[in-house]
Amino acid sequence: MSHGPRSGLYAVSSALLAMSRHLEVRDVLKTIVASARELLDAQYAALGVPDDHGGFAQFVVDGVSDAQWKAIGPLPRQHGILAAMLREARPERLADVREDPRFEGWPAAHPDMSDFLGLPIRDGDETIGALFLANKMRPEGEPPCPGPDGRCGFTEDDEELLTILAQHAAIALTNARLYERSRELTIAEERSRLAHELHDAVSQKLFSLRLTAQAAATLVDRDPSRAKGELQHVAALAAEATEELRAAVVELRPAALDEDGLVATLRTQIQVLDRAHSARVTFSSHGVRALPASQEEAVLRVSQEALHNALRHSGATRVDVTLDRRGPGAVLHVRDDGSGFDPTDIRSAGRHLGLVSMRDRAGGVGGTLTVESAPGKGTVIEMEVPGG
Repeated sequence: MSHGPRSGLYAVSSALLAMSRHLEVRDVLKTIVASARELLDAQYAALGVPDDHGGFAQFVVDGVSDAQWKAIGPLPRQHGILAAMLREARPERLADVREDPRFEGWPAAHPDMSDFLGLPIRDGDETIGALFLANKMRPEGEPPCPGPDGRCGFTEDDEELLTILAQHAAIALTNARLYERSRELTIAEERSRLAHELHDAVSQKLFSLRLTAQAAATLVDRDPSRAKGELQHVAALAAEATEELRAAVVELRPAALDEDGLVATLRTQIQVLDRAHSARVTFSSHGVRALPASQEEAVLRVSQEALHNALRHSGATRVDVTLDRRGPGAVLHVRDDGSGFDPTDIRSAGRHLGLVSMRDRAGGVGGTLTVESAPGKGTVIEMEVPGG
């Protein structure tokens, strides 16, 4: 190992403490990767959390600049060495990854890597991630390494140390996931509470409005002065109801949008739906920039409504959601292969499937919503919103 016993123990302790300080999954992943890279003197480190469809739900790197990462392009798929680690759940320590028969090349902008050390992160029998390092560096103050290009190569001690780190990473990642699920449940409970309070408050206001308006109507002819006072009361009650509704809407804005952004929030929710339903539900996004808060919320709500329709009413076996950049704005597509319907029959289909409310949401933020469907032909919901 490159560190002496005292400094090595201190470094491991610091890394484990750093992992335990974070509760958000993304923060935990970043801490694991940075700790592993620093602890084992690697030039590059990465950690991928697999999805169920041959890709990665999350992928975090350390040692690669933002410009490099952007130039590399889409996230890697589960192939080659990565697939072997995830499938066989065993360490991979290679003198030169490029010479391994499973190596399938890199994108043009990808940094060059040689020596490689990778480990699966496991929670019981489940592989929940893959942690890997590349290009062992010469620790400061130590003699040059004898390997090609001055590379040191990863050792058995490095593998043992990374194994310990991966075991603790599994605990930290599992705890972070449990925390996020607990937070989601808390948010759902809070939203339910707010909905009940909103219902009670607005019902009371509307009841008062109705009684006051009826009183004004009976007084118009025989006591116009009192009728005018009652109508002023109606206006005041309406203003109060409007303010309560506005405040409730602000409180009901999904917390994940503020914390994670639209793309990450959609990806997380769709992964949950994919696991919960027999239909396959996929999500992809390309080049989307941050949108104004009202637009992001409208896109999220429309996608939720469209997904609910596809999964609950259409009998679809596959639902594909895409969110792509279009000029300064974005366009959402929700496609399903379900039973479809006649979109011109708004009375029976439109209101039942929430098309009217979806169009209202799109129009409310300056966007448009179109529906393509036919009986037996599936459905495509498209929502386009302008940029900020």
